[in-house]
Amino acid sequence: MREKRAEGKTVLILSGGTIDEATALPEIEKIHADSIIAADRGLLFCSRSGIMPDRIVGDFDSLEEACDTGPELLREYRKRGIPIDRFNPVKDTTDTEIALEKALEEGATRICLFGATGTRADHTLSNLLNLVRLRDRGVTGVIIDSHNRVTMPAGTEMTIRRDSQYGNRISLFPVRGEVTGLSISGVKYPKENAVLVQGDGGLFVSNEILEDVCEIRWQSGALLVMETKD
Repeated sequence: MREKRAEGKTVLILSGGTIDEATALPEIEKIHADSIIAADRGLLFCSRSGIMPDRIVGDFDSLEEACDTGPELLREYRKRGIPIDRFNPVKDTTDTEIALEKALEEGATRICLFGATGTRADHTLSNLLNLVRLRDRGVTGVIIDSHNRVTMPAGTEMTIRRDSQYGNRISLFPVRGEVTGLSISGVKYPKENAVLVQGDGGLFVSNEILEDVCEIRWQSGALLVMETKD
């Protein structure tokens, strides 16, 4: 999958939700991130998987709840010279949002998140909505878990190659109003110059890529692209 965009900086964020190591590690290798940020309990995944983050952020309440040796783990990374930004648990933002701001400060043009979904529907929805905020700042956001790759492109074009798609289904959703001039080709159900309105829940759901390349283009609006598998 690639969005048509100028080359820039990709930042990988490992957050505190569910991360399936068997699924995540091969995908992380494909990303070739320029920088890695661990957010709170995401540091535990780093430690278990042998990933060295470039920065660690959070209030670390989830890390210390999940791991008795959480404070020791933080001290270990501090000794290695990794910058650690610790925040008060009483705050008006999530640890993932803090990591996103750090990535934006680093000049990221694409941010990929693992551990942004899981059993907490509130955190999952919060992170999906964070993709809109990234788009507003000209940054493409991608959330990946064991069954989904969710992308909100910063631009108005996106290409998905059949040989590298995530799963076997693709669905498109408008976020914050209409998506106009929407065309999708290379799929079982192609469309030309459509308008996608919030509430059209099934119109662009569960399509299939049939050709080597799927091309998605639209004129205006914030489009959420979901590649999914069972």
